[in-house]
Amino acid sequence: MTFDVDAVRAKFPALKRQSSGRPAVFADAPGGTQVPFEVIEAMTSYYETSNANRGGAFATSAETDEIVERSRAAVADFLNCDAGEVVLGANMTTLAFGLSRSLVRELKPGDEVVVTRLDHDANIAPWLAAAEDAGATVRWVDFDDEFRLDLASLDNAMSERTKVVAFTLASNALGTITDARAIVERARRVGALVIADAVHFAPHRLIDVTELDVDVLFCSPYKFFGPHAGVMYARRELLDSWHPYKVRPSDDISPWRWETGTANHEGIAGVGACVDYIANLVPGQGDRRAQIVNSMEVAHEHQQRLTTHFLKGLSGIEGIALYGPDDNERTSTFALRLRDQHPEDSATRLAERGIFVWSGNYYALAVMEALDLEDSGGAVRIGFCHYNTIEEVDCVLGALETISRVL
Repeated sequence: MTFDVDAVRAKFPALKRQSSGRPAVFADAPGGTQVPFEVIEAMTSYYETSNANRGGAFATSAETDEIVERSRAAVADFLNCDAGEVVLGANMTTLAFGLSRSLVRELKPGDEVVVTRLDHDANIAPWLAAAEDAGATVRWVDFDDEFRLDLASLDNAMSERTKVVAFTLASNALGTITDARAIVERARRVGALVIADAVHFAPHRLIDVTELDVDVLFCSPYKFFGPHAGVMYARRELLDSWHPYKVRPSDDISPWRWETGTANHEGIAGVGACVDYIANLVPGQGDRRAQIVNSMEVAHEHQQRLTTHFLKGLSGIEGIALYGPDDNERTSTFALRLRDQHPEDSATRLAERGIFVWSGNYYALAVMEALDLEDSGGAVRIGFCHYNTIEEVDCVLGALETISRVL
């Protein structure tokens, strides 16, 4: 199926922006994507017609209840789970720390928690804190010379004492996609809880928690064309058996008992809208889940073309070091360094040319430490998503070639 990227771009008002006298190139997608009109309209409409707290007998409160649950159902379709297994929150980090407080009650001295050096710190720090508070031991998993998770290191980290295995589906720094099936199989052998970070994975590949067979999964709608918010999937029996930190008068029924405080209802309205945007990205038939599957497949093919084109062009530029897989079995996110330039200087030079990218560690602290880049500024991160074009990739490549010659 043909992917009409121009029609897609017309849905994003931010993509009309000019910078430095030329069209801006949003190559900052790994830090957060732009949002389509549908999301903006859903959030604006909520404020215009339905703004209220939940649980009241009056119209706007009832409408808020309906909007929140409608968005929860949309997220369930996005993840292929039951709506009762979806927790909506402020962001992935906050949700993960909330869960870590509950996991402390499930761990004991001598237990072991496994984390990886490919992860964003939001999928490391909460479990380090839980282990420290419970007196458990932390085991680290390394990545190999090809920037992929080292399964031998994983095997060495696991034992009959392993209680939690936390890993990322895709590295937000390097673009590496992990072998989730191999990780989950190993965790199941020892009966460990499996926690997956899908924040970076979500805009690039289809998520199916049933197929993944994970116990917990996090993602963030602002990485897949929605507002700043967070999502936690967890098996219903776990949500019911664990004990969240909550105020006493709030709901004691899952998933609502995990949603502490008054929520960002306007943001939640936008979350549902962003899922519907993805479902309708390309023409399709069937229910919303079927449409999401179709849309993600077509969008993935487009992003693979961008990835292949970028990697081919990058290989012809001298003085650039790429950190991450050098094939298209990855996301369209690239970490690199230009000669002896400080990454922040490189990012600034790109910004002066209207190209928006990130530099630093992007909270993937363990990655940058493992690569021995943290103390020298990390790396430049360039990332594309389905609204980017081949022409924009060429623009980035041309700018990289120019600034790579700057001493």
